[in-house]
Amino acid sequence: MNTIQSIIIAIVEGLTEFLPISSTGHMIIAEKALGVTETDFIKVFTVAIQLGAILAVVVLYAKKFFNFNRWQFYAKLAVAVVPALIFGFLFSKKIDALLESSLTVAITMLAGGIVLLFIDKAFTKPAIQSEEKVSYGKAVIIGIWQCIAMVPGVSRSAASIIGGMQQKLTRSAAAEFSFFLAVPTMLAATVYKLLKYYKESGGFSAEEIKQLAIGNIVAFIVAMLAIKFFITFLKKYGFRVWGIYRIVLGATLLLLIWKGAVQ
Repeated sequence: MNTIQSIIIAIVEGLTEFLPISSTGHMIIAEKALGVTETDFIKVFTVAIQLGAILAVVVLYAKKFFNFNRWQFYAKLAVAVVPALIFGFLFSKKIDALLESSLTVAITMLAGGIVLLFIDKAFTKPAIQSEEKVSYGKAVIIGIWQCIAMVPGVSRSAASIIGGMQQKLTRSAAAEFSFFLAVPTMLAATVYKLLKYYKESGGFSAEEIKQLAIGNIVAFIVAMLAIKFFITFLKKYGFRVWGIYRIVLGATLLLLIWKGAVQ
């Protein structure tokens, strides 16, 4: 993977991380389109640059993240991230294997799109307007929903937002809690992947460090622009348009796989 390829993949990550269309799925598609060979480092890169995008949340919601008088906020995120830590540890190898599968992305993209077509009508009586009213029990349940996104193409954002709506959060409140939950989730996933790769490969080369740095910086900048757009769009239009997008993309990818254009 060269620098141009890493920048393009990072732009894709920054644009899609907070949309319910699966950033991992789009990065896998981008890698295939760019002719990037799947290696252990590419798998690490795909996970690690998501942290760059997620850190945009910390900057945009700095008052929330650095208000140390509200310890309940941190406690809720801590309990909500536990399911992902458990499932990620238990199924790490299977998740890595799925990262190579374009067919998995196509199927989950298509199935997720069908779900999003109807999700706005499924939860019509929200009662929770902000994170302050999310109980610890609800936080854990949202964290469990997030685990579905360990399958590439599902979308962490979509899974956790739907989980929030199922727990009576408004669309915007569910989206914001999804953003907050992404911070400890992706921090843990990135640290785990980096340490594992460092141990197994004997360290990072200068080129690999450069690619990780560029990828995270680009993803961070692009994500800063994408977050506010998504919240505004979600309030006005809901999920239907993203469902249509996912169905079109999933069906197109399935067709390309069937024709042999994508492995």
